[in-house]
Amino acid sequence: MKRRKATTRLSILVVVLGLVAAACGSTPDDAGGGGDFQAAIITGTAGLGDKSFNDSANTGLQRAASELGIKVVVIESAQNSDFEPNLDQAPHQGNNIAFAIGFQMVDAVTTAAENNPDMLYGIVDAKSDAPNVASLLFREEQGSFLVGVVAGLMTKSNEIGFIGGLEIPLIKKFEVGFRAGVMSVNPDAVVSVNYAGDFGDPARGKEIAISQYASGVDVIFHAAGGTGLGLFQAAIEKGPGAWVIGVDADQLALAPDNVLTSMMKRVDVAVFDTIKAAVNGEFTGGARVFGLAEEGVGLSPTTSTNTPADVIARAEEFAALIISGDIVVPTNDDELASFTPPSP
Repeated sequence: MKRRKATTRLSILVVVLGLVAAACGSTPDDAGGGGDFQAAIITGTAGLGDKSFNDSANTGLQRAASELGIKVVVIESAQNSDFEPNLDQAPHQGNNIAFAIGFQMVDAVTTAAENNPDMLYGIVDAKSDAPNVASLLFREEQGSFLVGVVAGLMTKSNEIGFIGGLEIPLIKKFEVGFRAGVMSVNPDAVVSVNYAGDFGDPARGKEIAISQYASGVDVIFHAAGGTGLGLFQAAIEKGPGAWVIGVDADQLALAPDNVLTSMMKRVDVAVFDTIKAAVNGEFTGGARVFGLAEEGVGLSPTTSTNTPADVIARAEEFAALIISGDIVVPTNDDELASFTPPSP
């Protein structure tokens, strides 16, 4: 317990990769003019190693260190009450920009930004009105539509499942987009929806998954963070034909024989692009939205491991229609009710 508390505010992992790059023959100017610039991420309570949201943000951070020649810092949060002090202290630890990783930090980052008007901040999945905060938002419904296409074409039972963390507008975008994708290629399929009420309860996620598989479901998509890790355990125990669709990061490694694809949410791209803009003096506050057109969402690169080429090609056809605006993916139940699937 004492060790865990220490990682709350003061366990800061400082990775001075800019200096390493210089030692290898690359200077900050060569890498993009980083100099003494330092960037930080403040993780959600799942911390690093979640194989999802926080790890993706860290990937973008480390890319910035490597390509831009900057210093980077990871500040892990043990509990929600750590968010505000971690964000408020970031400028006093030498950081020029700090990212709040998760919508739960919106109030904390807004307060920190007001307390530190010369500091730059970013927040993922929420919108702050503070002028020195970049709000990094995603069109989760678009990527979820594509994995819905995969699920609708891969199911043999016509019984498909969705497991969400909290039933909030953000996660509804995953659910509704997924259901729209399923109905667009398989109108006979039924999607069973369950919300766990938690993003950090793998046991609950496994329990829901076991129940869904037992009812005849053969493909399950989750948008449940750490709770979703239980789905992979359930699929492995169920065996071949118990398909899983991961989320946020490429989650094939969690169940190599069961994962069809993952709905990639490129938090790493958003973090890197925002840091690069800040390093180049081009940072602007306000919202920036990442969808299929911005390569902010999409299928995982390992999709072909367990998914046939013709199914992937079909998903890519729909991606082109979404990017062109010929398909507008619904984001809530009301929009789904009026959504008309495209003609085959």
